[in-house]
Amino acid sequence: MKRRDSLRTILLGTLGGMSLSTTASSCQGSDSTEIPPNEPSLYGRTPEELERDQEIMSEEYLNEREVVSIAVLCDIILPASDTAGSATDAEVPSFIAFIVKDIPDLQLPVRGGLMWLDGESNRRFNKEFAAATPEEQIQIIDDIAYPDPDNEKPELGPGINFFNLMRNLTLTGYYTTQMGVEDLGYTGNYANTWDGIPEEVLAEHDVDYDEEWLAKCVDQSKRMEIAEWDEEGNLLT
Repeated sequence: MKRRDSLRTILLGTLGGMSLSTTASSCQGSDSTEIPPNEPSLYGRTPEELERDQEIMSEEYLNEREVVSIAVLCDIILPASDTAGSATDAEVPSFIAFIVKDIPDLQLPVRGGLMWLDGESNRRFNKEFAAATPEEQIQIIDDIAYPDPDNEKPELGPGINFFNLMRNLTLTGYYTTQMGVEDLGYTGNYANTWDGIPEEVLAEHDVDYDEEWLAKCVDQSKRMEIAEWDEEGNLLT
């Protein structure tokens, strides 16, 4: 099984028992991971929430260098596939930049983790993580993403904790965007169409629908039409 498929399976299993954070899902737009400033048509946002979103958007916590490192890490965690874009294609770094301002408790773990990542890269390769080659980056990530339980290395502990946090943020950010939802193949709830018991089944049991009763039922061929009423509340169509 491919790593991306494994992550998708893990996420779906998690969603089966719980819902994603309200804060995380609320800052998602239809095509973007970051809410547009003062977007009046964003469904479900109260004026107070929109005001708070705008306040958060006006602040800055992560600097450009940190966001670049996050982008590299996000695409290592969730690269593009044949059917969907990567984490950066879904603007997950912008989501993370937003969420660390919205949830201040995440600020120190994220910034501290990025410092650890740069420190480890400098120790191994004499360069910061974002400047390392893809092969060098993967070498570090393999050690903290798949730690060997039989050969524990305490010095990797902070990196392991940081990677777990970033993996969770990346998956949350990606799979609450339109791109991520489409990648899951999730269609959500939608009305089905039932045309009643098939004629052959009715005939087999020698029964039939009463015409007077049928006249009171919904005409499925018109189910997408919007009803209209006159000023006195009488149904027109």
